[in-house]
Amino acid sequence: METKDRRVLVIGVDDSSHSYYALEWTLDNFFLSPTTSPFKLVIVHARPTSVIGFAGAGFPDIVTLVEADLKKTAARIVDKAKAMCNAKSVDDVKVDISEGDPRNIICDAVEKHHASILVVGSHGYGTLKRAVLGSVSDYCAHHAHCSVLIVKRPKAKH
Repeated sequence: METKDRRVLVIGVDDSSHSYYALEWTLDNFFLSPTTSPFKLVIVHARPTSVIGFAGAGFPDIVTLVEADLKKTAARIVDKAKAMCNAKSVDDVKVDISEGDPRNIICDAVEKHHASILVVGSHGYGTLKRAVLGSVSDYCAHHAHCSVLIVKRPKAKH
């Protein structure tokens, strides 16, 4: 199937085991045969902003160090995701790294890439943590303009 004929699947990744599990699940279920998969894969990573809430002597140096560290972390996350794709023979992967709130970055990527489906992992937070921290998957389920698949890691059997 030619790339231009395929629909787009966007997956949001961060440095959590839940995110990597969602990517692995996606590769196993949507890309069984990468050459005939109906989807083009776009990996989206939202890099935190480097703005720090203080100023003074040495401030530019600190911002430079923080910015460099954030870029290294983003590169490591994306490299791991691409390696997972390559291990499953999924080589036609586009990567989109943007700075900002993951909820907005992922929903914007859906629009930008004209995605048919969005896949995100679930951290499995309870009601209180989800209320305090916010839920990227919940936000995307309500705001993304495509179908959203939230992949949950299976609970360990006792």
